[in-house]
Amino acid sequence: MTGEADMTTRIDPKLLEILVCPLTKATLEYDAARQELISRPAKLAYPIRDGIPIMLPEEARQLED
Repeated sequence: MTGEADMTTRIDPKLLEILVCPLTKATLEYDAARQELISRPAKLAYPIRDGIPIMLPEEARQLED
């Protein structure tokens, strides 16, 4: 049996291959610890909620330099 925490710490690698930053079209890095997809060129971190990437710039966290 898989725990709820286990399900939220993974993202389908095929999904990660096709997702890009909506602003820069750059590839994204997956941060499992924070459950975010990172766009280095845009300096944004898009949240993953309940296993679903939220790819809206207004929902993203601004990355520090």
